[in-house]
Amino acid sequence: MEKWPVGVFTSIDAGLGVDLSVAKEIGISTVQIHAPHQGNRTAEHAEKILARLAEFEITVTAVFGGFEGESYADIPTVVQTVGLVPPETRSRRLTEMKEISDFSKLMDCDVIALHLGFVPHQQQSELYKEVVEVTRDLCHYANGNGQALHLETGQETAEALNQFIDDVGEQNLFVNFDPANMILYGTGQPIEALRALGARVKSCHFKDANWSDNPGETWGTEVPLGEGAVDIQKYIDTLKEIGYEGPLTIEREIPEQPERQKQEIGQAVKLIERCRS
Repeated sequence: MEKWPVGVFTSIDAGLGVDLSVAKEIGISTVQIHAPHQGNRTAEHAEKILARLAEFEITVTAVFGGFEGESYADIPTVVQTVGLVPPETRSRRLTEMKEISDFSKLMDCDVIALHLGFVPHQQQSELYKEVVEVTRDLCHYANGNGQALHLETGQETAEALNQFIDDVGEQNLFVNFDPANMILYGTGQPIEALRALGARVKSCHFKDANWSDNPGETWGTEVPLGEGAVDIQKYIDTLKEIGYEGPLTIEREIPEQPERQKQEIGQAVKLIERCRS
């Protein structure tokens, strides 16, 4: 794969991200996909998706897991509902992530990814130890399928995420860096966080946001790329500085609005290409 291909986040059946036909029309060559619904994670469905991607000359670089019952309504709700941290849903969701790993293998994709959830701050707490163990379990399973696991940034500071990865201690655990999430969750300046995570960043999102008036307590605001507090030129310069050479994946959920997708994502592609050059 060429250095820094431009990509987009999409989904097959969940109504998230950019439609594949739009991606093809604006010249996108890579996608991260949201895993299809459970009933569609079959070999037959994978073959159909791969045939369509081949027709469009698009490569899948990561398959993201998401779960029924997750809500991003506000930060406290994220704490209670998102990822593998909540104890009530953890076992079922771990099983589902393993199914997603198997589906990703059918898709010839060597990266699975997710929002792990709000990892507890207290390293000695039982909940923290449980989250370390469930992440280690998923890493082992992914490794058996020849895959890495990427954790998306947002809910933790870079320092806390580095410590967590150290504590898990698996060689196939990395970071999907999203600069806007650092702003939306109020967990740190994006460029400083990117430098702190460094070589652990193996995939990334291009998304923009403005800070909340009360960072960490209420949401910031997501905006089109280039219109927020993420300095896109500095972001690309810092990706170069840390040695990152992977896809530059635009994440912008504009469901079922292909004309708006073409306009807004097209503008984002132009901005990235200008900064990249």
